[in-house]
Amino acid sequence: MNIKELFSYQPKTEYNFELTPYKSIIPKNVTSTKNIDSNIDINLKSIKTVYNIDINSDIIIRNFTLTIQNKKYKAFLLYIDGMIDSKSINNFVLSPLMLDSCIIDPKSLNTNKNSIIVKKIPEFNLEDYIYNTLVPQNNLKKESTINNLAEGVNSGNCALIVDTLTIGFNIDVKGFKQRSIDTPKNENIINGPQEAFVENIRVNTSLIRRIINNENLIIESLNVGDISKTYLAICYMKNIINPNLIKEIKYRLNNIKLDSLLSTGQLVQLIEENNKLSVPTLIETERPDKCAKYIMQGRCVILVNGSPYAIILPSLLIDFISSPEDTNLKPIFANFLKILRILAYFVTLLVPGVFIAITGFHHEILPTELLFSILASRENVPFPIIFELLIMEISFELIRESGIRIPAPIGSTIGIIGAIILGDAAVSAHIVSPILIIIVAITGLSSFAIPDFAFSFHLRVYRFVFILLGYIAGFVGIAAGLLVYLNLLCDINSFGVNYASPLTNSLYQHYSSFFVKPAWKKEERASYIKPIKKYSQPKISKKWLF
Repeated sequence: MNIKELFSYQPKTEYNFELTPYKSIIPKNVTSTKNIDSNIDINLKSIKTVYNIDINSDIIIRNFTLTIQNKKYKAFLLYIDGMIDSKSINNFVLSPLMLDSCIIDPKSLNTNKNSIIVKKIPEFNLEDYIYNTLVPQNNLKKESTINNLAEGVNSGNCALIVDTLTIGFNIDVKGFKQRSIDTPKNENIINGPQEAFVENIRVNTSLIRRIINNENLIIESLNVGDISKTYLAICYMKNIINPNLIKEIKYRLNNIKLDSLLSTGQLVQLIEENNKLSVPTLIETERPDKCAKYIMQGRCVILVNGSPYAIILPSLLIDFISSPEDTNLKPIFANFLKILRILAYFVTLLVPGVFIAITGFHHEILPTELLFSILASRENVPFPIIFELLIMEISFELIRESGIRIPAPIGSTIGIIGAIILGDAAVSAHIVSPILIIIVAITGLSSFAIPDFAFSFHLRVYRFVFILLGYIAGFVGIAAGLLVYLNLLCDINSFGVNYASPLTNSLYQHYSSFFVKPAWKKEERASYIKPIKKYSQPKISKKWLF
C-alpha cells in the first residue's frame, strides 16, 4: 500500500442499510381511517402516532374516567403545553367532567345522607349531555375526524375524546403568550391613532371591528398551506366592495398550493400579478386605521395569522406616496406634503443620473461659475465620475442596511461613521468630491420621504439603472429610460385596476382623486375601484350650516 492509498479518502458507493417505507411503521388498524372510532384505545394509538408522543415533549395526553349513570367511560384530553390556558382546562373542562359528571339512577340510591341525589334524565344521550351540560366553554365544536381535531390542537385548543363516541370535542382554551398592542414602528404619524397590529389574527380583526362598527363588515377565514395551515382573514364591506373584486381575491387565495405560509410578504408574492418593473402592487401596513379607511373605500384587507401586517388590495401608485396622516390634516397642508413626496419620488429616481449626465455630456446648461466650481472640486480626484458616484451610493446603502441590523444601543455609531469617515475623510483624501456628497445626501433624504418601504426600495434599485443610462447616453438615455419606465408603469394592473389610476383618467377625476379634498367635499368614492355604493356622504354633509 502506497502513501496515497493510505491517506486519501474514497467515499463508499454502497451502504448496508435499508429505507423502511413510512406507511409500514404505522399499525394497519391505526391510520387506515381518519374517522374517530368508538373504541378509545384505537383513537389513542392514532393520536400517539400522529403526534409522535414518544419524542414530542410538549404534547400532553391527560387520561381520566367519566362516571355517568353508574357507568364509567374512559376519556382523554389532548393539548400542547404552552399554547393553552391551564386554568381554563382545570376549571372549565376537567373539573366539570370529573366532578360534575356523576349522574346516578335514583333506583340505585339508598337512604344514606351522604349519598348523591340526582334526578334521572330520560332518554339519556352521552354526546348531547357532554356538549350541552358538562363543558361550559363558549367555543365548543364537534369533530368527526382526527385531522380536524389535530388542526384545533395545533392552533391552541384541546381535544376531548370519550369512549363509545364516534365524535371528538374541539374546545377553545387558548392561552399562549402574545405581544400586547403597541404603537406603530414603521408608520409613525403625529396626528392620528397610535395602535398597531400584532401577531394574533383575532386581535387584529377586533382592532378593525372597533373602528368600523357595522354589521356589513365581513371577515371570512380560510387556510393556506398544506402543512402550516395558516389562517387568513379576508375583510371587506359587503355593501360597498365590487363583487367581482372579492371573487378574484378568493379565487387566487384558494388556488395557492404550497406547504407553508409564514408572512404577508410571502403571500403578496403569491397573489400579485408579475410585472417587468418589479414595482410593488400591494400595500403592507401595520395600521388598523389605514386598513379601515381603504375598506370604507371599497377595497379588501387580508390578515395573516402570525404577521403584524395587513395587505391592502388593490393598491395603486398614489397609495404608495400617501400617508395615513393626510386625512387628519387640513387639505392645504396634506396636499403640500403630497407634492413634496412626488418631488422626493423623482429626486430619488433621477437626480444622480441627471447629475452624471450633466457632468459627462451637457456642461453647457450649467452656469460658468458652478461648472468651474465642480471641475475644481474634482481636480484631485483620480477616479472617473461614474466610479465615484457608485462608491458613494453603495456606501450609503451599506450605512442604511447596517443601521437597520445594528443593535439599538450602538445605533448612533453608524451616524458617526457615515458623517466623519465617509464624509469628511473621503473628501480630504480626494476620493470623492464635495458636490457629489451633497447629491448623494439629497437623494438619500428624498428616499426617506417615501411613506412605503417597499416602494422606496423599488426607487433605490432603479436609481442605479438611470445612473448607467445617464453615463452612457446623457439626457437621451435618461429620457428613453423614463419613457420605457412610464409605459411599463401604466401597463401594470392590480386586481383589474390600472396601477396609474387616477392619473390616466380625466382631468376632473385626476384632481378629485389625487389631491386631498376637505372632509365635507368627499361625496364620491374613487370610480376606478368600481364600488357598489358610489357615494360616501350626501352633497351637503355640514347640515348645521343650513
